[in-house]
Amino acid sequence: MNYYVKVTLLWLVPLILLIGSLMLGTTGNLTITELLDYVNKLITNNGVINAPQETILWKVRLPRIVLTFLVGSSLAVAGAVLQAIFRNPIVDPFTLGISSGSAFGAALAMLFPIMSVNLSAFIFGVCAVAFTYLVSFVGARTTIVSMVLSGVIVSGAFTALLTLLQYMSDPYKLQAIIQWTMGNLHTASWQKVQSAFGPIILGLVVVLLLRFKLNVLALGDNEALAVGINPKYLKLALIAVSTMITASAVAAVGVISLFGLIVPHMTRMAFGPNNNIGIWANISIGGSFLLIIDDFSRAVMPFEIPVGVFTMIIGTPIFIILMRKSLSIWSS
Repeated sequence: MNYYVKVTLLWLVPLILLIGSLMLGTTGNLTITELLDYVNKLITNNGVINAPQETILWKVRLPRIVLTFLVGSSLAVAGAVLQAIFRNPIVDPFTLGISSGSAFGAALAMLFPIMSVNLSAFIFGVCAVAFTYLVSFVGARTTIVSMVLSGVIVSGAFTALLTLLQYMSDPYKLQAIIQWTMGNLHTASWQKVQSAFGPIILGLVVVLLLRFKLNVLALGDNEALAVGINPKYLKLALIAVSTMITASAVAAVGVISLFGLIVPHMTRMAFGPNNNIGIWANISIGGSFLLIIDDFSRAVMPFEIPVGVFTMIIGTPIFIILMRKSLSIWSS
């Protein structure tokens, strides 16, 4: 497929999916004519919503679609950035423990409201990736195998702490935490969109501005130093940004496992390893892919299936295949 056709599709496909997702719902599907009619009514009534179907459309479906796209984009970009930084194809926010740490922090804030859910998720997400990075050091360097194993250990530790919180919580909060840890989007609202929008957009803008340096960083520390880039501070900045957008996504919708692993590989298959276009592609493909999964999860059965279940089912075999292909590199 022609490169320019691919770039055009990056902008066109999300728009088509946005319209299609608005038309699809458990309360009844709409035709394109009905959707345009509702849009016309909204414009002519100066944003005033009258019919119940209009309320469902603009206050239930639209915030869910916007939040889904934001979360999908953020997780995909975070995964791509971490894979470039660590030069490791099987690294993502889940395998590095960021998702588990953020999940614990968010659940802690839900159980003991000392600070906001977003702030708590960010703090513990940073702690998780810091622990992973420190534990992975063998001598004076870190290897792929030590990084992955450290991430598994840290993720397991925060998962155990999360289980302890569930054991301590009352039945009402326990149910909310369990549903939230499976990655649910059915509680999406404009309030959640507002809380996640700022950190995610800020993080995506920073990554887009640094995407040229990310290409150099992916070549190695010596190459980065040769062109005047300090890899240490750049890595810290990018890890902090990746943690921020991951924590914001986790705080908004819960844990969506392995999504940050799947999408960057799909993007590289379509556009190659160049992060100049790759970051834009991850934003588009990540948001679009999660929209497709969410549409499927709420349309395939009478009851809604948590989106995190689908991403884990899809991501697990992909992770195994990538891990087996990387065995020859692990000994280095």
